[in-house]
Amino acid sequence: MLQKTPPSPPVSDLAIPHAEGVSNDEFRAAMSRLAAGVVLVTAHDPDDGPRGEDVGMTATAFMSVSLDPPLVLVSLRNGSRMDDLLADVPVWAVSILAEDQRHVAGRFAMKNRVSDRLLFADLPYARGEESGAPLIDGALAVLECRTENRVVAGDHTLVVGRVLTVGLRSGGGEPLTYFQGKYRHLS
Repeated sequence: MLQKTPPSPPVSDLAIPHAEGVSNDEFRAAMSRLAAGVVLVTAHDPDDGPRGEDVGMTATAFMSVSLDPPLVLVSLRNGSRMDDLLADVPVWAVSILAEDQRHVAGRFAMKNRVSDRLLFADLPYARGEESGAPLIDGALAVLECRTENRVVAGDHTLVVGRVLTVGLRSGGGEPLTYFQGKYRHLS
């Protein structure tokens, strides 16, 4: 069941100055040294056009939260298209990308794009039964989720989702990882 959270205060009200001596560049450099898996978060916007539109976003800030119940968390930039959409659409999906899907991660990481329709045009995917969102073929795993909670944290919103379905790639594969500003492979 979707939990209602009180309206979030404006982001400017949450702004807390950096600790003395910690700049944005230093913080970004430190966090770039944390290797992360790469996922594609997708949702279907039923209100965009006559048949709706699929929306996708590459993310590295994704993690499991709980086994019982199965919960995951994704961090979304406040005011991003995905943040705005998931505030209204309670179901969404995640494709955990394989090493050979670097091109998928790159195309959905582009900023200031007008529409995602062209980005999905030549990608093979199945539509999730619970979410209606694209589940990318060849991903290591795909999850469909229902938003349980949204927490504003600085300039991002943490979206906690209950996992409704899971699909696993047969034969395994290697994950796509991101480290020091570049996509990497495990060696």
